[in-house]
Amino acid sequence: MPPDLDAEIARAAVQAGVSYSAWLAETARREFTVRAGLAGVSGFGQEHGGFTAGELAEAEEWVAATVARARRSGAGKLRSA
Repeated sequence: MPPDLDAEIARAAVQAGVSYSAWLAETARREFTVRAGLAGVSGFGQEHGGFTAGELAEAEEWVAATVARARRSGAGKLRSA
């Protein structure tokens, strides 16, 4: 692993209050969740056609509200493993 990336991961883990390996595991878990979501959206689009402008706007509003709630609650922070 490149030393600069290793150092960034170590700092991020300390800031999150978790071990290096817990930080890596959570980051990988999030990446796989994003990939699965993107694959699901792609599959839906292939089967049902693209989303309408209204559907996209509604989704953007939902995401913004969800992110705001998560920030207020601290839900996005890593937990110690």
